[in-house]
Amino acid sequence: MFSASAVAEDKLLKVKITGVDGALKRNIQAYLGEDPVTEAQRDAYLFNVSDSVNQALESLGYYHGKLNQTLTRDAKEPWQLSLEVTAGEVTKLQWVNVRIEGEMLHDPIFERWLNSVALKPGDNLNHGDYEQMKSQLSAIAFARGYFDGHYQRAEIRINRDLNTAQINLVFDSGERYRFGDISFTGSTLEPELLDKLIPFRPHAKYNTRRIAALNQQLLDTGYFASIKVLPQLDKLADGKVPVKAELTPKPAHSFQVGLGADIGNGSQNELEPRVTLVWKTPQVNRYGHSQETSLEWSPDRPKALFTYTIPLSHPLNDQLQFKAGLLWDSYGVSQTFDPESGEYRNSGQLESRKKIIGVARNKRISGWLFSYYLNGLQERYNQSEIAYDPMFVMLGSSISKTVRSDNSLDPKSGYRQLYSVEYTDPLLGSDTRLTRIKAQLKWIDTFFEKHRLVSRLDLGVNLTGSGELAEIPPSLRYFAGGDQSIRGFSYQELGPYIEYTNSDGEQVRQVVGGRYLAVGSIEYQYYVTPTWRVAAFVDGGNAFDAGQLDPVVSVGGGVHWISPLGPIKLDIGFGVRDPQVDYSTWRIHLTMGTEL
Repeated sequence: MFSASAVAEDKLLKVKITGVDGALKRNIQAYLGEDPVTEAQRDAYLFNVSDSVNQALESLGYYHGKLNQTLTRDAKEPWQLSLEVTAGEVTKLQWVNVRIEGEMLHDPIFERWLNSVALKPGDNLNHGDYEQMKSQLSAIAFARGYFDGHYQRAEIRINRDLNTAQINLVFDSGERYRFGDISFTGSTLEPELLDKLIPFRPHAKYNTRRIAALNQQLLDTGYFASIKVLPQLDKLADGKVPVKAELTPKPAHSFQVGLGADIGNGSQNELEPRVTLVWKTPQVNRYGHSQETSLEWSPDRPKALFTYTIPLSHPLNDQLQFKAGLLWDSYGVSQTFDPESGEYRNSGQLESRKKIIGVARNKRISGWLFSYYLNGLQERYNQSEIAYDPMFVMLGSSISKTVRSDNSLDPKSGYRQLYSVEYTDPLLGSDTRLTRIKAQLKWIDTFFEKHRLVSRLDLGVNLTGSGELAEIPPSLRYFAGGDQSIRGFSYQELGPYIEYTNSDGEQVRQVVGGRYLAVGSIEYQYYVTPTWRVAAFVDGGNAFDAGQLDPVVSVGGGVHWISPLGPIKLDIGFGVRDPQVDYSTWRIHLTMGTEL
């Protein structure tokens, strides 16, 4: 609760300023400070009014200002202070002289900064702009390694009679320092492994961006819980600055538990609980090996996947990975004809049990990620009540690149491209010869600050000598539908289907996927505020077989919140109903995460 006396104290003085407006008035208010809340503060406030107003005027170049004060005292009401300000003629800059001596004179960053300086002859004198220019130059010098830099001259010469001012800045940068020894403390990794993470050559010229790059490299390894990369400015010697990286390793083991649920495509769209356990060992040994084991339980689709990673020539840019897993998955949608309603009803999906084992090498070169791998796949599934159990040994390679305009979770522009080729052959131990080609493209750009476009294109083709699609496992076929494909439809709901009569005499229609995929999307987004936007989209395409392209189109919109963890998107899509298949005509999609 607030007492009556406290409320009264908040209103001890009311101030009215006339004669000036805009930035000048705001500057006077800033120099006057907060309204007094005690009598002692009021007395001090009134004592300093003249000095405060004069300082506020002079800081913006008004050296001939006049002030007329009127104070009305009242025992019961707040005192009234009227300030009538006459600014007078403003002081203009006659010249701006910035001179650099030392190695920084030939630094292109300095030239770029100098070209960006807005102060020029004829401008109003503003002491704040002058101090900002000084601070910028000092900050650039420090960030670029000119640690001996100092001002030989830094002044504003003012002629009050002529209302002119001259700015003179003479900065001696001295020599630019280079990196000295880079030391690491707190890590149990092999020193050679850490040395490979240094993203610049020995004794390179100092730059805080290179310090930040080293910090990011160490962070990206996933080995450390805490990282501090510090230039040791107290140990400057022989033109070099040593750098110390203080590292705290992550715990030897970490466990993450996740709870969730899937709404299946069964007859009742039943809710299936899902529990996920992830066990990570970020550093198995001093050579930087790591492992991740994920276990997922759900009533019909348990999964287990083990991944072991070994750094090769570089801990981040060259890795060897081994993986093995057992996965129960589902694809497409199965529908059973209901004679009473005369319609097909969802009754299940195409179930698959996979055993996978593989080895891959991932190498990053000039922003591109190259991968080549050898995978073994055995997949069991029933299609049209016929059991299949093919074996595939697959050689594959992929190349991908992602470019963002910034490192935020909601980049204003950028693109991603991925291309992959996989091949199997009976000569390699596979049951069927297959060439699988995929391309995924995504492009983002922002126009006129608040207007953003997002487009994507997914293409795929399976070339096989087999005439039977059923001999290609479901995991290698193409399906469409879902929030990353065609919205308005459930995940993998779209694609070629077959019809048959099951052992119970029921007529069944089953979406089994196709040999080809062509799906595209374009989305317009408008930022209502920096953290909220609305969107409208059109998705189209389908999965299909040769000569059976049947494009499906969906339209919709959504509301997106740019949260600290990334965009959270609530979209609703309306799909064009296919008269041959009982697809839902609309669907709500809730997704989270960056779009690149």
